[in-house]
Amino acid sequence: MAGSLSPYWKKRDFGATPEPKGEVARTGKALAFVIQKHAASRLHYDFRLELGGTLVSWAVPKGPSLDPKVKRMAVHVEDHPLSYAGFEGVIPKGQYGAGTVEVWDRGTWAPIGDPREGLRSGKLKFELRGEKLHGRWTLVRMHAREGERQEPWLLIKEADDEARPAAEYDVTEALAESVLSKPAAKPKTKAKAKAKARTKPKSKTASAIPAEAVEAKLPLSLFPQLATLVDAPPEGEGWIYEVKFDGYRLVTRIDGDDVRLFTRNGNNWTSRLKTLHDEIAKLGLASGWIDGEIVVLDDKGLPNFQALQNAFDSSATKDIVYYVFDLPYFGGYDLRRVPLIERRALLKQVIETNASPHVRFSEHFEAPVSQLLEGACKQGLEGLIGKRIYAPYSSSRSSAWIKLKCTRRQEFVIVGYTDPKGSRAGFGSLLLGYHDESGALHYAGNVGTGFDDATLRTLKKQLAALDTAKSPLAQTPRGVKGHWVKPKLVAEVAFTEWTTEGRVRHPVFHGLRTDKDPQAITREKPKEIAAAPGKRAAPSRKTSSSSEIGGVKVSHPERVIDPQSKATKLDLVSYYDRIGEHMLPHLQGRPVALVRGPSGIGGQLFFQKHGDTLHIPGITELDPKYWPGHPAMLAIDTREALVGAAQMNVIELHTWNSTIKAIDKPDRFILDLDPGEGITWSQLLEATALTRQMLDMLKLESFLKTSGGKGLHVVVPLTPKWGYDQVKDFSQAIVVHLARAIPQLFVAKSGGRNRVGRIFVDYLRNGRGATTAAAFSVRARPGLGVSVPVRWEELEKLTAADQWNIFNIHERLAKLRADPWRDYGKTRQTLDKAAAALDKAT
Repeated sequence: MAGSLSPYWKKRDFGATPEPKGEVARTGKALAFVIQKHAASRLHYDFRLELGGTLVSWAVPKGPSLDPKVKRMAVHVEDHPLSYAGFEGVIPKGQYGAGTVEVWDRGTWAPIGDPREGLRSGKLKFELRGEKLHGRWTLVRMHAREGERQEPWLLIKEADDEARPAAEYDVTEALAESVLSKPAAKPKTKAKAKAKARTKPKSKTASAIPAEAVEAKLPLSLFPQLATLVDAPPEGEGWIYEVKFDGYRLVTRIDGDDVRLFTRNGNNWTSRLKTLHDEIAKLGLASGWIDGEIVVLDDKGLPNFQALQNAFDSSATKDIVYYVFDLPYFGGYDLRRVPLIERRALLKQVIETNASPHVRFSEHFEAPVSQLLEGACKQGLEGLIGKRIYAPYSSSRSSAWIKLKCTRRQEFVIVGYTDPKGSRAGFGSLLLGYHDESGALHYAGNVGTGFDDATLRTLKKQLAALDTAKSPLAQTPRGVKGHWVKPKLVAEVAFTEWTTEGRVRHPVFHGLRTDKDPQAITREKPKEIAAAPGKRAAPSRKTSSSSEIGGVKVSHPERVIDPQSKATKLDLVSYYDRIGEHMLPHLQGRPVALVRGPSGIGGQLFFQKHGDTLHIPGITELDPKYWPGHPAMLAIDTREALVGAAQMNVIELHTWNSTIKAIDKPDRFILDLDPGEGITWSQLLEATALTRQMLDMLKLESFLKTSGGKGLHVVVPLTPKWGYDQVKDFSQAIVVHLARAIPQLFVAKSGGRNRVGRIFVDYLRNGRGATTAAAFSVRARPGLGVSVPVRWEELEKLTAADQWNIFNIHERLAKLRADPWRDYGKTRQTLDKAAAALDKAT
């Protein structure tokens, strides 16, 4: 171990860098860990674990994530000395790792298992007990690519009580600051506070420090406050509004002559913004952090994002203007608890005292917000930012700052309304619709904001007079409920965009239109621009008999394919488009067989393995060598091909148990528990649990999924080693053993008569050329159930094999905190030892 710091020492000149030289040392205490935020040429996080007298280290470019689905790249770098755990500072330019280093998190860690063996084998499990990070984690080594000098690993959060979805919470943004750079205590008396308010900062400005300020060390980094998108302007006073700039967010750290400019994500852009750097240095600030946005203005004085990008591409950054709007730190004080209006007054004085052509104060406006937003939109601006005037500065996304974007606006027919909630009067929201070219009414979503109390009461009386028991819509989407009305009223609604399902996003009610005929209300679309001379205009696209999803034109979208759920072909195609990111990993690289239903599930179904009569955009025809003597097989590797298959009336997708990387050697086998007549659901759950126990006894990891039909699938991943015949024989031996051991529940023979009152564990799906419904495949059965991966811990909670379908599967996915099969791809196992154990057991 004495030589383990040699690479660290060789890379550094300790006469020039403030980093500690350190030595190999054992503390004899609990093992320490530290994560350092390192703003070098690119921002990254250095993850370090104490082991054997040094800090074993990884560079994590994007930082840790609390979402088990998000696997962060972690590059194994040289060991660091234990004394490095307390290092914060600036590594000088020209030195290895030049940039700012701060301690983002620290604490102790506890290995799960032997940590040295984990490092050697490439799978290190541990628990963190830090100030920010807690719970179980795993580091997994990947195979290095050719030419890579450093080992690539993945840092993964395990699914436990500390896990949180990435869409809901980003720990590096929410807890961005150093755990060491904490502000000093506030003054204890009012007299001292007033004295500090009279203290002058050591700069060219004569500005007084506000009473709420706190003396503090200037932090090495600052994560900017972010705004929350809202549907409508807030009511009441206490807000100011600024232009929403169409540019890049930029925060600037000033510490005497040391001026550094950082992006929102912490990347150091000082060298890219030389003109701004020089002008900011002339402002005369002794120290501080300034928050703002950089833009390039067009000839009308409006921000032009494309021009900003072009400025960087052409290195013409001298035209970039920095609009500054906040001052979180200044002159040795932390101003974050100072009310916004006071921080801005101080910032304005700083900027106006030291005039600069490219550093400008972002003025705010106090006119009615509706007028401001209308004016901003007319000028072509992106929108407005609203800020509470007395709010503190928060390094997170906050409701004290809001975004009001310029939106779309059109009329809709009111087709119904929902009941109010809580103390609200009148109604909850209006159900909206529009006519297509044939005159049929289609659902466009609902609007529940933009009403005052008087409007709610008045409009409710008008709606009540138009009540009707029947929905006026041509087809009522699943889950849409309310009180239906005759389509006689027209509402004007603003919104941000149309969703792929044909719903308005972020709608706001603006009033009734009495000058509009309800029958004339259609979905407004941008007008075609006249073609340039010498060019032919693109043909218009009809919408009455076709739709487009994922770039694929869907014919006969209105055709009902499942009478029970009233699901249409468009519903099916939309499902496969939305589920693509979850389903494609289970399809890619595998031969696929397709179940087509041109007339829906009630008509004739066609099972197709080859592409001789099928033409699907994006589908892959495999080389015939993979199955000699047969036509070319098919593979679906892209979302386009998946959506295209649904457009060609494909309902189910079944896959082989091997990939084209080793077509003759399965990388899994499947036990399909198929219940016979008279078997209850609880018996099926019991049989599935017994099957897992059998596999556990054989020391085989297994994974569970619903079939989407009647039964359950137990999937056992394998390292491709055995041939199909061997794997099939092994799976048959398991089934025979179960049937002999528990004949009252299991049967080893297929056929309806054999399965009465028992369960056939279908092993026949493990032969060469046999297929099984893929994860997330729809099943051609009433209700359109879906085959869904689940955790073994969920087994007893399952209510049916088809409890999830194309309409409710996304509710499950939205609630998941971790991928139920997160360890599937990392599972490495063969059947050698399991076969010997099975022979011994039988």
